[in-house]
Amino acid sequence: MKKSFFNLFIAVLLLAACSKSTDPFLITSNQVGYLTKEIKVKQLDSLFINDSIVKVLAENNPMSTNDQIEIYEKGGDKLMVLSVKKNNDPESKISNIQIFDDRFKTNKGIHLKSTFKDVTDKYEVSSIANTLNSLVISLKDTDVYLIIDKEVLSFDLRTQIGAKVEVYDIPENAKIKFLMVGWEGSDD
Repeated sequence: MKKSFFNLFIAVLLLAACSKSTDPFLITSNQVGYLTKEIKVKQLDSLFINDSIVKVLAENNPMSTNDQIEIYEKGGDKLMVLSVKKNNDPESKISNIQIFDDRFKTNKGIHLKSTFKDVTDKYEVSSIANTLNSLVISLKDTDVYLIIDKEVLSFDLRTQIGAKVEVYDIPENAKIKFLMVGWEGSDD
């Protein structure tokens, strides 16, 4: 009796371990929800079977040189926009992901509603690029980067294009405008 109970217990444990599913909103170094660095464009239909996929070709989008794929939830909410490495190629992999849903979060808990202080409490900033209207902030040892509106900066820094911006120049309560994952350097 004890042996069969033990065998049943082991079987239940194995089933529970095997059925453990991927968090559909977790961002790690190799994945964004169910999407991984290895997924090809042709696999997206089966990966997002319950969602809507809209392909926007670069030739129809004056704001981009890459084809983009928009992923919408069944209810119509935009989840993410994917940029592909090679236009018009079903074998192409994803190069960049822009997150639109605040349920997506990094393994350290950063999401679209996080503040800059939340970010710096959990990550080291590796670089800050000062662009015309935004700051592009890269996080060390991760493919995640974020965009913060330059309006949060002092007048001097806000109006000097290309001025060097340091972590301490950005207010702690600054909101994330865009949360991005860049896989551009990944092998094809």
